Amino acid sequence: MALENRMGLGLVRQPKTVLFGPGQRRQLPQIVQPLARHALFVTDARMATTPEFQAMAEAVAAAGVRVSVYRNALPDLPRANVVEAVAAFGDAGVDAVVGIGGGSCMDLAKAVAAVLANGGDVRAYFGEFKVPKPALPIITVPTTGGTGAEVTSLAIVLDEERQMKMAIADPAIEPVAAIIDPELTLSCPPGLTAATAADALSHLIEAFTARPKNPSAEQLATQVYVGKNRITDMYCAEGLRLMNRSLARVIADPSDLAARSDVMFAAYCAGMAINTTGTAAAHAIQSPIAALTHSPHGFGVGALLPYVMRFNLPHAEAEFAEIGRIFGLEGADQTSLARAAIQRVEALLDAVGCPLDLAALGVMPQHFDQIATSSVQATRLVLNNPAPMTPDSVKALLARAVAADRSWWDRP
Repeated sequence: MALENRMGLGLVRQPKTVLFGPGQRRQLPQIVQPLARHALFVTDARMATTPEFQAMAEAVAAAGVRVSVYRNALPDLPRANVVEAVAAFGDAGVDAVVGIGGGSCMDLAKAVAAVLANGGDVRAYFGEFKVPKPALPIITVPTTGGTGAEVTSLAIVLDEERQMKMAIADPAIEPVAAIIDPELTLSCPPGLTAATAADALSHLIEAFTARPKNPSAEQLATQVYVGKNRITDMYCAEGLRLMNRSLARVIADPSDLAARSDVMFAAYCAGMAINTTGTAAAHAIQSPIAALTHSPHGFGVGALLPYVMRFNLPHAEAEFAEIGRIFGLEGADQTSLARAAIQRVEALLDAVGCPLDLAALGVMPQHFDQIATSSVQATRLVLNNPAPMTPDSVKALLARAVAADRSWWDRP
């Protein structure tokens, strides 16, 4: 039986300023100048060489702010990036951090801002509400339409020694401002466009079907992920509507700025939602899969989504039916509408070129035990999932996903 939001709760945590629209990156100097005398720009090697990045840095410098640049951000943000950036700029008098790029660049900006403000090792901040005092002001400028990291109080860091992705989840690292400019996604490579879009779609589905937790006052004060609620549902509905309208258009014509804008706004909506709901089974299972296969995160969660949706359907049928209505679908009853919604999500994933089975990512039956054991240990994600997750149920789901078997609706 589906859980209910008995409290009628509505909650989001969010930046003070969100600026959205083509060309709005040109507002960056006006955002940074009141906050900093010395701003550290954090990005990756490719983005650092682009005319758009150079123009932003020069404009901020022209506003009287000293600009330093860390350009070594890597995918699947390794802890070594945080250590290196802090060592390079820890004594430089930096008083704001600007993250420009994909999710790893923005997560790096958050982690570095937390350590520069508080000292110590970033490992001390893994978990919820572990950052002692607010990070330096963080401004985010995303260049992909997918992660939602521009608005979340979350930073994912790969601890190389433990070979585990760890999370800093704390309102202390919430960006003070996010500048979301769809023009910056026009040069995003097709593969990255597809993977990040699949990631955003998975965020929207997992947030809309997450468990409502009816949190106590103490839980609201001490936990970041307090469940699906009225405000997160509002963001999910808009994000799903836009994805349904424009996701395939972005892939068909990467120069379609209107479609790029829709997908980027949908990714923003997804970020606003998961900042309170968290993600769930698809993300819990993808993490150990990525450790084994080194497959892209977006394609990993996308490939899992058809099977996770079926797994969750008995516990979230009303929510999937509502997704069907958002998509403009019809069904003879709630069950048929919910199933139609799941099939529409699969069609959207297929349209972007996301694999719809795990064998395509290199997952094999001999991996099942390891993946299942690791995934159920991701407690913060497992608790968000509407269906109970056990090692046996995850292994059954993996068997269906490797076989590309989507003939079932009740249990894997």
